[in-house]
Amino acid sequence: MNRKTLIASSVAAAMAVPAAVQASDLNFDFYGSARVQVESVRPDNREHLDSYTGVRDAYSNIGFNADYPLMEGLTLIGQLELPLDLANKAVQDPWDQEQDVRVAQIGVQGEMGTLLYGQMWLPYYNAIAAPVDMFSTYYSGFATYTAFRQGDTVSYYSPDMSGLSFAFAWSEDNGDNDDNRVQLTGSYNFGDTTLAIGMDELNGNDNTRIVGVSAAHAIGNLYLAGKFERISSDDDATDGNNAVNVYAGYTLGKNTFKLMVAEVENYGESIVHVGVDHQFNPSLTFFAEYYFEQETAAITEKRGGRQQPYDSSEGTLGDVRGGQVFAAGVRFDF
Repeated sequence: MNRKTLIASSVAAAMAVPAAVQASDLNFDFYGSARVQVESVRPDNREHLDSYTGVRDAYSNIGFNADYPLMEGLTLIGQLELPLDLANKAVQDPWDQEQDVRVAQIGVQGEMGTLLYGQMWLPYYNAIAAPVDMFSTYYSGFATYTAFRQGDTVSYYSPDMSGLSFAFAWSEDNGDNDDNRVQLTGSYNFGDTTLAIGMDELNGNDNTRIVGVSAAHAIGNLYLAGKFERISSDDDATDGNNAVNVYAGYTLGKNTFKLMVAEVENYGESIVHVGVDHQFNPSLTFFAEYYFEQETAAITEKRGGRQQPYDSSEGTLGDVRGGQVFAAGVRFDF
C-alpha cells in the first residue's frame, strides 16, 4: 500500500470509529467540482513543441468533509478529496499526474485552534500565495516558489485573536533532498485588509528557505492583492531569487474581471494573466483567460503535466522558453 493510499485509508477508518458509536452525530458534507477548458497554446520556441488546440482539465475534484463532536468545545474533523483529470479520463492531478489524492487529513478543532495530520494545503501557500491565486483555468497559481499541498504533514492553526493568527507545519521528507519541511506563518486581519508573513524552510543540502509577505484589501466590488517572495540558499543559482505578484479583481453584476502581473525569477520570469468569470448561477460558471509567460513554467505538451517533456528524444522543459495561452471553459460545482 503506498503512502497516499495509507493516508486516505486512515482518514476513512478514523471517521468510521465515531460513526459506529453514534452515527447521528457524525456529519458528512459531500462536494465536487467539474472544470474543463478548451485552450489554444502557442509556445515562443516551436522547435520542440508545436502550437496546439485541445481540451484540458482545470483541477476537477470530488470529496467530502466530516465532523464529529468529541466533547464540548472539541470536534474531530476529516477531509478526503480526490483529483479528477477529466481530459485524460484519470484520477490524477492534471499538473502533477503522479498525484491521485489532493487532500486526506484528519484532526481536531476547538477553542485552542486546529491540529491536523495527513495530506493538506500548506499554511505558507494559504497565507502568502492564495491571495493572488484567483484564476479559473489550469494556469492559475504557478507564479510562486512554494508547494500547494503535501502529505505526511502535521499542521496547527491558531484561533483568531483580535485579528491576529498564526500557523505552523512540519512535513516529513517533503523538503529539498528528502529533508523535512517546516513552515511558519502569521496573519493580521483588520476590517477589509489582511496582512501576512511566512517562512517555508525546505532545508536540504543547500539550506533553502523561502520567505514571503502578502497583502489583500477589498473596497466594495474591487479586490486588490500582492505578494513578495525571496529565496535564501547556499545554491548561487537560486539564492536571492524574487517573486513579485500584483492582482486586481472587479465584480460587476455576474461578471468578475481579473488581472495579474508578476515577475518570478527563474520560473516564468515576466507573467501576465487576464481573465473574466461569468457566474451564470450559483453552481455554473463560464470563464475565459489569456496567459503569458516569458520563460517556461506552466506551459506543457497537450494534456501533459510536469512529468512530460516536450520531446522525449531531445526536448526539455526549458527548450520552449515561454509562450501564450488563450483558454475558455466551464466550471460546475455540486
